[in-house]
Order: sequence, then structure tokens, then C-alpha cells
Amino acid sequence: MAGILYLCATPIGNLDDITFRVLETLKSVDLIAAEDTRNSIKLLNHFDIHTEMTSYHEYNKYDKAQWLIGKMQEGINVALITDAGTPAISDPGEVLVAECHKAGITVTSLPGPAACITALTLSGLSTRRFCFEGFLPSSDDKKARKRILEDLKDESRTMIIYEAPHHLKAALSDLYDTLGDRRISICRELTKKFEEVRPTTIAEAISFYEANEPRGEYVLVIEGKSLQEQDEESRQSFLEMSLEEHMAIYESQGLSRKDAMKKVAADRGVGKRDIYQALLDGEKN
Repeated sequence: MAGILYLCATPIGNLDDITFRVLETLKSVDLIAAEDTRNSIKLLNHFDIHTEMTSYHEYNKYDKAQWLIGKMQEGINVALITDAGTPAISDPGEVLVAECHKAGITVTSLPGPAACITALTLSGLSTRRFCFEGFLPSSDDKKARKRILEDLKDESRTMIIYEAPHHLKAALSDLYDTLGDRRISICRELTKKFEEVRPTTIAEAISFYEANEPRGEYVLVIEGKSLQEQDEESRQSFLEMSLEEHMAIYESQGLSRKDAMKKVAADRGVGKRDIYQALLDGEKN
């Protein structure tokens, strides 16, 4: 019988956040695959866990995934842990999970800490709809970074981004240039002694970190563009074209002139009668 892959969430700072289920699993599996064994040994020693470890990280994630799958096919149970938080979230574990599914290996997740969700709940911003972007592409890859930021420009959901301290200033500057000024909550050192949540705006954050050097790991929670703002931008774009051009868009789609007038009126935020009269006046002139 094949073994199982257990995705074990580990604390993002405070060691008391580990679950009893994760502790029991780490003790009972045959092998623990860790992102950094030097870091994880501190966690295991703290809880008196002596299970064998092997490394599984960004630079060996493909070859080592096949090795681990081979072990599980032999009946070995494997626990996957990351340096902090839930495996497979902005983490090479996503590759191992995908390969396990291809190989028919059972995967189960033991829920626990995740910095993105912790920051979202602390942010004071809307939690009803949100999206997670992980780390932005490096500043060295300007094309990919610009594309991701442009994709976020019209995002109406609350956005969550991870950032390292030495890249924070550049990230805030790029966010301001692309998104404009938005409400943002900047969270650092979550669950740790010096945890900080700073509700502010992107512009104010840029000024703050010009005077204060960023320290610790950051999670940025950014307000999405409101639906009202999207509607207003859409309305303004329509107002920049003539009525005839606007009507032509819908008539070219096969709509009758009457139905096209309804659409144009809705786009411009006026009544259909106003559109009819404006078109009539235009024909007279």
C-alpha cells in the first residue's frame, strides 16, 4: 500500500500556534520533507520530535518530488513542512502536490497558520472577496512585474502580497505608480513579539518608510478598486466618444436601434429618452 503525503502547517512566528494533530503527525510519519532542515530542526527539537528529515526546496523541487513519490510508492508516509506557515502557499510544495496527484498518491492537508489569512483578518479591509498574489516578480524582470501590476489595477477584491524588507520600498512605489493611492494595511512579524499592523495609505506608507528602514517580513493587504469607481471610469470612457460611435458599437453586434439606445443610456447613466432626443437633435443639425 502506498504512503500518504501530509501537508503540515507550522507556526509563522509563535510556536504555540502549532496544532496537536500536526505534532502527532510529525512524530508518526516515516520522513519529514523540510524547506530548510537547519531551520526546521529548531522546531522539531523544541517539541522533542526525532523523525528523519530530508530537504525539499525551490532548487530541487522537481527531482526531489520524484524521489519522494518513489518513497511513498514503497509505503513511506511523508510530512511536508515549510519554513513557516502552510505548505504549497508561495512554496515549492505545490509542485510535489501536483506530482502526487499525477502518481495517484493520497495527499491530505493539516490546516494551521497562514500569513496571508492572518494579515487579511487583521487588516480592517474587506474580507468578503480577496485574492492572493504571493511575491511580486523581481524588479529585475520588469516585464513580468509590470504585467502583474497592470492586472491588479482594476482588481475589485482585496489584494494580499508578500514582500521582503529590502524590496518593500520598491514594491510600494510600483504599487502607487500603477494603482494610485489606496488604503493599505502593512503587517509585519505576524504572531511574533514585535507584531505590527499599520493601516495607512500607499502614499503615506512610502513617506513613512523613507524615514524608517523596513525590518521583518511583510504582508501587504491592499484595498481593491470599488465597483462604483469602476462604473465611473467606464462611464467616463463612454462619454469620451460620440453618441453615434457609441450606438455603432451595439448596432454592430446585431442589436436593434431601440435596444442599442437602452444600452447606451445605461452606459452613460442617463435615460433612454435623453439618448433618443440627443440623436434626434443630431440628425436635425
